[in-house]
Amino acid sequence: MNTEQSDDRKKTLNERRRFAGAVLGPLLAIIVWYIPIEALSSNAHDLLAIMTLVAIWWITEPVPIPVTSMVGPTLCVLFGVASVGEAFAAFANPMIFLFLGGFLIAKGMMVNGLDKRIAYGIMSMRWVGDSPRRIFLAIGIACMVCSGWISNTATAAMMFPIALGLLESIREMLAANGKHIDLGNYKYATGLMLMTAYACSIGGVLTPIGTPPNIIMLGFLDKLAPDAPDVSFFQWMIWGSVAMVAYFIVTYVVLWRMFPADIKHIKGAREYIQERKDKLGKWNRAQRNTLFAFSVAVILWVAPSVLSLIGGPHSEIMKFYDSHFPEAIAAMVGGLLLFFLPTDWKNGEMTLSWKDGMAGIEWGTLLLFGGGLAMGGLMYTTGLSDWIGDCMKELMGGNPSEVVLIAVFCTAGLLLSEFTSHTAAINLMGTIGIGTAASLGFSPIPVAVGLALASSLGFMMPVSTPPNAIVYASGYVPLTKMMKSGFIIDVIGIACITIPIVLFIVKAVMGL
Repeated sequence: MNTEQSDDRKKTLNERRRFAGAVLGPLLAIIVWYIPIEALSSNAHDLLAIMTLVAIWWITEPVPIPVTSMVGPTLCVLFGVASVGEAFAAFANPMIFLFLGGFLIAKGMMVNGLDKRIAYGIMSMRWVGDSPRRIFLAIGIACMVCSGWISNTATAAMMFPIALGLLESIREMLAANGKHIDLGNYKYATGLMLMTAYACSIGGVLTPIGTPPNIIMLGFLDKLAPDAPDVSFFQWMIWGSVAMVAYFIVTYVVLWRMFPADIKHIKGAREYIQERKDKLGKWNRAQRNTLFAFSVAVILWVAPSVLSLIGGPHSEIMKFYDSHFPEAIAAMVGGLLLFFLPTDWKNGEMTLSWKDGMAGIEWGTLLLFGGGLAMGGLMYTTGLSDWIGDCMKELMGGNPSEVVLIAVFCTAGLLLSEFTSHTAAINLMGTIGIGTAASLGFSPIPVAVGLALASSLGFMMPVSTPPNAIVYASGYVPLTKMMKSGFIIDVIGIACITIPIVLFIVKAVMGL
């Protein structure tokens, strides 16, 4: 089957999925509404029917996911589940502004070319040279480092043409030696494309702003588990860095064994990278300003952990810092600085213009985040999350161990993220996971972190994440190869990395 036929089939399946969701969503919501459930209050029962509709539409996407996220709170007001203030208060949650500030910083990096400087800087290091294996590794590292701070989709879009150019250099080199290859059936081409996609998703686990599921789970913990310890930016980076490196090592080993190169050198690779690096020219003022703003945000995010070590977690300086520089404000300070740092005083040009900054913000993600928080908060206040937690408790045998609980939700989150947006998957599973943990008397933090990490391992399908879709469109990645490599990495990632990190590192860092 050629790429065009595959795309047509994919389009047909998506259309059928959306149509099925458009019909089944309202139908099942009505059925749930009419089924008597004595354990639920009237508001909780109404909310369950609305959540049924929202969950099905999040998964099947008959309308854009952000639209569904606004449909839920709107229906809650229409059916009297909550007042308009209660239903839409979550859209002003501080976590949204943490993400907004992160978006602004990332946009500044992309507009001013700082992201390319980082990527080409890594690719042009001496140790990389023209070795296919080292280039394979360097591409992955560059993708991983960049996507820890900017959108994995933007990182994949940036690195994709670099990988294509390197593959074209291989094709031309082999052709000059009388060997003609079809990159669509060339193992190394498949491996390099998959490394580009997978590393972009892996890098997202590093920071709370690296990928939407991370920040969504922090928002859920803040809203649904107010008694749980707060998770700081630096604490997340501790286990995020361990998970990122471990995932990357597994991915590198699996992909290189499955898709090795049949040559020892790529003639012209070093020149190709250096040429593109040289085109960036010298560092300009916009890039220096962007680096400064980014550094300010990172320092403000990390400072609480340093101050806590110096003066103690309950010292006066910590109280002052927490009240004046919470993480959302740190992000906004870094992001807003870009609108004040000049690049041309005479013409009034700043590091980031309003048009470039706000036009590129992923408003849909922010709406999805707000809608998920709104629905999660209402599930908590109406008692629906407790009821769902009790049901899950019974399904798992009445009194499962914490290991079983974490394994079940990590696996469920991963499977769901393979077939729908990982952001929608975490919105759906997050509240259920936290509610079930609370029902069983466990801390919700390990389950929440496990879900966030697991949702970033959607490697099997092109629809799992935008980076997967981007490299699949190249025609160099057969679907069967993506599914096979993705399945192996998913299984190893969940069993050998995610669950142990959650059980040991997360619990140790949080003192649970």
